[in-house]
Amino acid sequence: MQPLNSSSPPPVCPDYRTEPRAFLRALFDAAVRDAQPLHGMRRWLPKPPKGRTVVLGAGKAGGAMAQALEALWPADAPLSGLVVTRYGHVPPRPPGAVQRIDVVEAAHPVPDAAGLDASQRILALTQGLSGDDLVLCLISGGGSALLTLPCQGLALQDKQRINRALLDSGATIGEMNCVRKHLSQIKGGRLAAACAPARVITLAISDVPGDAPSVIASGPTVPDASTCADALEILARYAIAVPASVQAALEDGLLETPKPDDARFAGHEVHLIATPWSALQAAADVARSVGLAVHVLSDEIEGESREVGKVHAALARAVARRGQPFAAPCVVLSGGETTVTVRPCPPGAVRGRGGRSGEFGLGLAQGLQGQAGVWALSADTDGIDGSEHNAGVFVSPDTLERAAAAGLRADDHLARNDAWSFFAKLDDLLTTGPTHTNVNDFRALLIL
Repeated sequence: MQPLNSSSPPPVCPDYRTEPRAFLRALFDAAVRDAQPLHGMRRWLPKPPKGRTVVLGAGKAGGAMAQALEALWPADAPLSGLVVTRYGHVPPRPPGAVQRIDVVEAAHPVPDAAGLDASQRILALTQGLSGDDLVLCLISGGGSALLTLPCQGLALQDKQRINRALLDSGATIGEMNCVRKHLSQIKGGRLAAACAPARVITLAISDVPGDAPSVIASGPTVPDASTCADALEILARYAIAVPASVQAALEDGLLETPKPDDARFAGHEVHLIATPWSALQAAADVARSVGLAVHVLSDEIEGESREVGKVHAALARAVARRGQPFAAPCVVLSGGETTVTVRPCPPGAVRGRGGRSGEFGLGLAQGLQGQAGVWALSADTDGIDGSEHNAGVFVSPDTLERAAAAGLRADDHLARNDAWSFFAKLDDLLTTGPTHTNVNDFRALLIL
C-alpha cells in the first residue's frame, strides 16, 4: 500500500447499500490516511537548535516518520540519525527527496540480530551530546521488538523465546511491555536518559489503549512507573521462565527502570502525532458524509479477540433485529488492542495462521449466526494482521453459509487459531500491504 498523502482529497465513497465491502474499505482507508505521519507532525516540530539535531527512532511507522521529518525540517539545518523499522515497511522515497536520516530494517514481532545491531548503533549515537543539542525521537508501535538490546545476562535467543511466550500467552500490551522494559538496556526510559544533557522531544504514533507514552514501544524515551516486582508477577502469572541470573537481578531490583522523578527527564517533551481515536473519527466523518449515523464504542477495547467479536455480534444483532440500542442503518466503530491466546494444537492438526483481527472476525461471524443486513471489517492499521500478509478480514451475512458449502467449520479453525485459512478460502481477506503507520485495531460494522 502506498503511503496515503494527507493533502490529497479522499476518493469518492462507494455506496454502502450496493457495495458494502468497498464502503467498509473506504472507512479503513480514511483511518489510515488520518494516521499518516505527515498529517500530524508539522505542528510539533521545534526550531533547529544551536547545536546538532539527532534523530533516533523505532517502529513500524519509522520509515514514513523519518521521511516526513526530512520533508518538514529546514533544508539548511543539519539533520542526521538512525531509525529502525520492520522489514518491508520503508515507503518509496518521493522523487528528488534528500535522505538525511538512515533507515534500517529488522524483524517484528520477534526480534532478530538486525534489530540488536540497530539498537546498539542508536544507543551509540547518544554519546557526546551536549545541552545545545536536540534529539528528536520518532516512536511508533512495533518499537518494542525492533529496539532490542537485552539486559546483562540475557542473550538474544532468550529474548526471542520470552517474546514468543508473551505473544502466545494472551497477555495485554501493557503487561508485555512491562516485562520488555525491565529486560532491556534501551527501553523503559533508558534511551532518553542516555541522551542527557541534550533536549529530547518525542514524536509518537500511539498504538496502545489509552495512548500512554510509557507503553508505546515500551516507552524508550519516557520515565517508567512500573517496577521489577511488577515484571516478576507478570512472568509468574503466565509461567514464563527467565535465566536464573536475570531472575535474581529482578528480585534484587537491579534491573529497575528510570522513574518519573529522575532529573534526566527535565524539560523533555512528548507529543502524539496520531492516535487511534483520531483515526476512528476520520472514518466516522466519511460514514456521516453519506448520511449514516455513527457510533464509536471505544478506542481502548482489550480482551480475547474471539470473545470481543462475539460481544460486537450481540450488539449488531440487537440493532438489526430490534433497533436497540441504536437505530439502523448505522455504522459501529471500535479500536484498541485485543489479544489472542494460542491454544495447544490438537493432535494431528496443523498449527493455524492468523492474527487478532482474523480471530475477531471468526468470533463475530459465529455470534452473528448469519444475521441479515450486517457486514463488517476487522483489520490492523499497519496492514499486517499478526505475522500474515493480510491486514484483516471481511465478514458478511453469508459468511457461515459459504463456509459450510466449502467444508469449513469456524469452531475447528478457532480451536487451532487458524483464522487466516478460514477467510483465505472464502476470499474474504483484506490485503493492503504495509500502510507505513500503526494506530492498532480498526473495526467497522455496517448494519442496515
